[in-house]
Amino acid sequence: MNRAGLRALLDQVREGALAPEAAEALLLGELSRPAFEDLGFARIDHHRALRQGFPEVVLGQGKSPDQIAAIAERIVALGDSLLVTRTTREAYEQVRRRVPDAAFSEQAGVITFRQGDQPRGRGTILVAAAGTSDLPVAEEAAITADIMGNDVDRLYDVGVAGLHRLLSAGDRLAAARVLIVVAGMEGALPSVVGGLVQAPVIAVPTSVGYGASFQGLTALLAMLNSCATGVAVVNIDNGFGAAAIASAINHLE
Repeated sequence: MNRAGLRALLDQVREGALAPEAAEALLLGELSRPAFEDLGFARIDHHRALRQGFPEVVLGQGKSPDQIAAIAERIVALGDSLLVTRTTREAYEQVRRRVPDAAFSEQAGVITFRQGDQPRGRGTILVAAAGTSDLPVAEEAAITADIMGNDVDRLYDVGVAGLHRLLSAGDRLAAARVLIVVAGMEGALPSVVGGLVQAPVIAVPTSVGYGASFQGLTALLAMLNSCATGVAVVNIDNGFGAAAIASAINHLE
């Protein structure tokens, strides 16, 4: 149960749609759920959704396929949705043996499984990518934002080398409640978008580029030095982190 589920339960009691005794039984069931589960190699935080609105997310990088599958199985078994980032098809095949309906994005390196009711965000999160080479990071952001309960609009290959492509989508930019802007090379796109919209812009530098891009450091520094108002920056290639922040903003009342 997350915060929205708890509020809905209390509303049902207040409105007389649910007997206090029934609500008590449901709450006792939730309270009896362990706060975390120790698998020896990982301690799964089963109260993450209650505290933060979404279950613990699994970073696949550095974990074996068997470890990822074991963690995924326990998260799903307790009724939560599953999100694994920075992972591989090999890991997905192991997860699918335990969670048959899990899905995998080869491009984003993300495993997902949906269940339960995830509260919906209030508006649209637009994910813009400067170039096709940035799509692995952009798709990590888009898939994360989607499974966290947000409407997502994808706007890809609109980098500053062909600015007319971006300007032709002005209505979509203006309609977004939060924007995630992904770019490598010189990292100019978030500043341009930031100068066009009122909504917050979360900039994601990628490691795409030639030698002097320094694996994304050039884009990172350019975004940190943006003169556009309302641009925040996450770490290099961190599409997940950008989506998590965007989702939190989009769920604000």
